[in-house]
Amino acid sequence: MAVTLERSSWPDSATDQGELSSRAAAEAYVGGVCFKLGPPGLIGAELEWLTAGPTGSRPTLDQFAAALGPHAPASIAPATPAAPLPGGSRVTIEPGGQIELSSAPFADPVALTQHLHADAARLRGLLAAGGISIFAAAADAGRPAERLLRLPRYTAMERSFAGVGPFGALMMCNTAATQVSVDAGADPAEVRARWTALHVLGPALIAAFACSPRLHGIPRGDWASQRMRTWLRLDPARTRPPVADWGEPITAYAHWALDVPLLCVRCAEPDADWSPPPGATFADWLCGALDDEVGRRPDRADLDYHLTTLFPPVRASGHLEVRYLDTQPGESWTVPIHLFDAVLSAPAVVAEATALAAPAAGEWLTAARCGLLDPQLRRAAVDVLELAAAHARTAAAAAQLAAAARRCRAGRSPLAEVGSAPPGTGGVR
Repeated sequence: MAVTLERSSWPDSATDQGELSSRAAAEAYVGGVCFKLGPPGLIGAELEWLTAGPTGSRPTLDQFAAALGPHAPASIAPATPAAPLPGGSRVTIEPGGQIELSSAPFADPVALTQHLHADAARLRGLLAAGGISIFAAAADAGRPAERLLRLPRYTAMERSFAGVGPFGALMMCNTAATQVSVDAGADPAEVRARWTALHVLGPALIAAFACSPRLHGIPRGDWASQRMRTWLRLDPARTRPPVADWGEPITAYAHWALDVPLLCVRCAEPDADWSPPPGATFADWLCGALDDEVGRRPDRADLDYHLTTLFPPVRASGHLEVRYLDTQPGESWTVPIHLFDAVLSAPAVVAEATALAAPAAGEWLTAARCGLLDPQLRRAAVDVLELAAAHARTAAAAAQLAAAARRCRAGRSPLAEVGSAPPGTGGVR
């Protein structure tokens, strides 16, 4: 599910001209667009793959554009209609040539997985006709990081992350994730319960689905998820909000978002430098502290854009995006879709899942480093997967979740189920 910020209907959130009259107005706007309230019923997913040309090198952007035709994103083909694939998924290209399918939202996870299967097959066929292969791998073990997209956004991002060693470039160019998106909730209380559950579940599920033990160019160290390692080492102000201290996620997320340093400031001039003053936050820009450097105050479009530069483990974008899982090998990306659908299926199940995962809550670093080798994380992962199997919508989904629980109980990575990676890519085809 692509990032889509819903326009707020909250009173006094902004002026009719799109200007932001105060910090309070900006926070009210963020709360409205990031947490769209309504009875939860939809689920979506984003699938990312590594790509390679015939020689194993990264495809060029022209090769992508030619292969994708009318489905090419505007980032590589400005005149494209960017048409969705037949199942409703849209295609995007990540900075290092990773390719992503962002599904439409569905009320039924079975329909979601069926449409994603069809669109993934269509995508694979289009790319294969252009000499491009895709690989279901969470980390590129064979190639150095190389940025293909030269957009100002990514230039500013690369510059901002340059101070944390190789982690920024590796995250941008050499990693891929399986993301699942769900509705926020019907009211603030339900939002709080679902938001809390997704964060408490995080370490156990990182361990359960960790499958990136190798990543080219990463500093030495054994990690179950080298992909998650890059995020944990990257930019804590942007990627690790103090969620444990938040009693009310809607207002706290809005307050946090304005205090995250700017990653880039959009400019209309061609070839302009989008890099902001170091350390400056959106709140600084809003209050006039950047008038000399930027020359204008931000409006709602600037705030919308800033929200897309936040990368917490769970991102609020109208719905809730779960961003902490590695790309899953083969076709096993269906398992986390069925898992989140099941554990969020009813308030009582949400509460039970939260309680089962609570002993491992907050152990993000241990989960990424040790995975299922940690007994507490392994136990929580098994318990949550077994709960999901008990509440799955179909027998087939229950069987997938039960098999994942048995795998975790045995301490096996998802990679153990599909075999070794093709040479030069670190991926699983």
